[in-house]
Amino acid sequence: MDIRVGDTLEMKKAHPCKGKDSDKFLVLRIGMDFRLRCMSCAHEFMIPRSRAEKNIKRILRGQ
Repeated sequence: MDIRVGDTLEMKKAHPCKGKDSDKFLVLRIGMDFRLRCMSCAHEFMIPRSRAEKNIKRILRGQ
């Protein structure tokens, strides 16, 4: 998958914060792991690349 820093990922499952945009995450870092930030509560976390790519519904470029 062609995912870049600054892209917004819309995932199949929402973040547990249950906010308005809790299913959208900003990509902060890429590599073997992704560092993502929840667009609703601004919580940052690391997730393995394989798990992240499996759960992506849509990639929103540079938003």
